[in-house]
Amino acid sequence: MKKIIILTSLLFAFGNLFAQEALKSTEEEYYDFLSLTGQAERPTLGYRTLSDSEWTVTDENHIWAENNLGTKYTLFENENPAENWFANGIDQSVKVKIYGPEWYNSYNTAAPYGQNDGALWQGKGYNTSFTAGARLEAYGFELTFKPQVSYSQNKEFDLMPSVVSSPYGYYQSGIDLPQRFGDDSIKTFDFGDTEVRYTWHTLTFGAGFQSPWLGSAWLNPMLGSNNAPTYPKIDAGLRKTSVYMPYLGWYIGDIEGRVWVGRLKESDYFDNNPDNDYRILTGMSASFAPSFIPNLTVGVNRIFIANWAAHNLKYVGRLFTLSKSNGSQVGTHEDEDQKVALFADWQFPSVGCEVWGELGIDDFTSDELANPFHTAIYSVGAKQITPMPVDWLKGEVIAEWNNFEMSQDFQLQWCYTGYYAHSSIVQGYTNKGQVLGAGSGYFGNSQFLGYKVYHPYGNVMFFYHRYCPDNNYIYNMAVDADASADSTTTTINKEHYAQYKTYRTYGVSITQYVTKNFELSASIIRIFIANALYGKKNISEYSVSITTKYIF
Repeated sequence: MKKIIILTSLLFAFGNLFAQEALKSTEEEYYDFLSLTGQAERPTLGYRTLSDSEWTVTDENHIWAENNLGTKYTLFENENPAENWFANGIDQSVKVKIYGPEWYNSYNTAAPYGQNDGALWQGKGYNTSFTAGARLEAYGFELTFKPQVSYSQNKEFDLMPSVVSSPYGYYQSGIDLPQRFGDDSIKTFDFGDTEVRYTWHTLTFGAGFQSPWLGSAWLNPMLGSNNAPTYPKIDAGLRKTSVYMPYLGWYIGDIEGRVWVGRLKESDYFDNNPDNDYRILTGMSASFAPSFIPNLTVGVNRIFIANWAAHNLKYVGRLFTLSKSNGSQVGTHEDEDQKVALFADWQFPSVGCEVWGELGIDDFTSDELANPFHTAIYSVGAKQITPMPVDWLKGEVIAEWNNFEMSQDFQLQWCYTGYYAHSSIVQGYTNKGQVLGAGSGYFGNSQFLGYKVYHPYGNVMFFYHRYCPDNNYIYNMAVDADASADSTTTTINKEHYAQYKTYRTYGVSITQYVTKNFELSASIIRIFIANALYGKKNISEYSVSITTKYIF
């Protein structure tokens, strides 16, 4: 979900059939709602891109049946299709789908704010992005062209002192996460969901730019989202596939797996070393939905990031094993950063309920048995369909809690920026200056609660979102230090108590089908940003209470 001060978006679609949908789009969010009511089947388990997100609606009597949710047009149908083991694995026709156009706008009055918006960075002031495209499918080949162009006014606001060569860089080391993208307006072009793919049965190979959404989280997935600009990648694997016991024919469950290699790029506001501008990312996603526990999905996502060099393709093989380095640590190497996230998702369509959880580990050490929660972060969430007084209204509660703070054992070790940062791969888990995973609470915590009501011509959602983006900044102050009240060497307890940077947001988002082909969305959010500079200095925009300073 996009979170901004004021949002207006326009969407033109064509037709009323069902096909691939962009991540977190109005249509995909609606199909996911239908899966909770038992009226649609999810097309993926733990790895999701636009090309994989082709939904099957099992009950055409749904609340938006009269609205235009997008059509895949058949241009040519082979009247005499070939019948053999190979031809049976492809669709012997030619089809096309149009995406958009979609125009997104926001205005942030006091500070940057927004997430899950692709290459767009929503700075202070006016922000806008535009996307449109088309998809052609023919005999197993899939060609998608759907770029994104964006603009950010990027007005000035107060920054924390940067720890990198650029004055706009982050205030903790180990990550390329600019506080501001320079002092001028920003114009970007991003290839977005553009890619070429070939699929035979469920075996698929692709090359392009589509960012995968990994795991079960609704707002803040750990290792894959559409929060950052896309990156070039190639991938191979199995789409959601039913598995049967050989000879006996017993249904075991569904599996899904993908391996990919991509290239990440540093932002212009990190360092002046051209030799480390690019990194190689190798990723693996594997999921299983067992037949003996209906509607349960479990899975694992694993990522290696290394410096851009041909020899680092070795990490493709290491995605599937825990390798040892120097005989002391498991899976750690001085030229790489690895992360893993385990997830589970369980739907109960009979009562309209879904619960999910995700556990992430940064690197692996030799003390897993003694302290399995070293570097661990976690997320939990739930959805629940609520009863409404009339059949043409449908209610949905959405809740998600993310805790990405450092584990307590770092009080006995060293300063740790967090799950997305690294001391050797100094740009961390980012692409062009934005986090590839969770867009809020990335080094702290996040709590989201929303109530969405669907009606035949749109929906309305009221929500509250509180998050602290970087509590680790304050926790690191106490590493190797004395925070006692009577200490003569430090006053950490007085300087940093209650100085967490905190966003408290209250908002309403409305989507309305003006006609069945024309969708208008708008949101307005009131945001309280407490301690924007962690109590480091006063700003004229602040209104000061006893212990906390606010930006509105």
